[in-house]
Amino acid sequence: MKKFLFPLGLLFILFLVGCQGSNNTETQHSNQSNQSRNATQADEDVKASQRSDAAVEKSTKPTLFVHGYQGTVNSFRSMIQYMEEENMAEREMTVTVYPDGSLDTQGELTGERTNPIVQIIFEDNINNEWNQTEWIKNVLSFLEDSYQLDQVNLVGHSMGGVSSYRYMGTYGQEEALPEVEKFIGLGAPFNGFINTSDHQSLDDLLENGPDNLSERYQDFEELTPQVSQDTTLLLIAGQLSESDFSDGTVPLTSALAVYSLLKANEFEVDYSIVNGQDAQHSMLHENNQVNKQIAQFLWE
Repeated sequence: MKKFLFPLGLLFILFLVGCQGSNNTETQHSNQSNQSRNATQADEDVKASQRSDAAVEKSTKPTLFVHGYQGTVNSFRSMIQYMEEENMAEREMTVTVYPDGSLDTQGELTGERTNPIVQIIFEDNINNEWNQTEWIKNVLSFLEDSYQLDQVNLVGHSMGGVSSYRYMGTYGQEEALPEVEKFIGLGAPFNGFINTSDHQSLDDLLENGPDNLSERYQDFEELTPQVSQDTTLLLIAGQLSESDFSDGTVPLTSALAVYSLLKANEFEVDYSIVNGQDAQHSMLHENNQVNKQIAQFLWE
């Protein structure tokens, strides 16, 4: 009986040792595999960061974002978040403008090459474009006095684009203010809400301008020659469908209305039409296609 139990016990012990060795080997392989995956992921993260860094040119020049009618701090939140996550830019300052023209600032410009973003918020967000023009001037004056800036970029959505354009035409030649190097009008009604698409082709609009002019556009005819000739411009318009030549609010022909005017005054200007339901007016600054176009125009 003892002769039978001894080999059986020995076999059992050897079996346990074998299992333990196997488990240890599997654990080692698992740990090595996890370490390999972690190292690969780290390499991919570094490469992604390097790709983002390489894709944009970093500078200390601020880009000012101006919201539209009834806009708030949330208006450009998604776009700015995208640019920060992609390591393209960094929001460094938010400036709230009160109805009397006074300013409240949060954050500060660091002077580092981050492609800094300054978000402008109008407390009275339903005021007219003439007052907003003066408020934009106040912000630019503050930035000049505080940081001695030579140049900025301007991005304006809807009414913010109209007010920014009026600012450039009113104050674009003043040497005491920073020069606007690049301007983007995003879904901005440069010809009011007049839609000429039912009788005017896009080619004709781009060549000759709208054939029905709003008072705003007539103002811009006089103001455009006063925009700094060194400013480069991009007009982005939304088109919901093949039969709806608008973003649901601003007609395509209005968002692109000043293109021919700028060309006639020998400005460097381009345009883009964003199509589909994501081109709806309030979604234009939530649209990744638009995000990429704006980033490419500003920093690549």
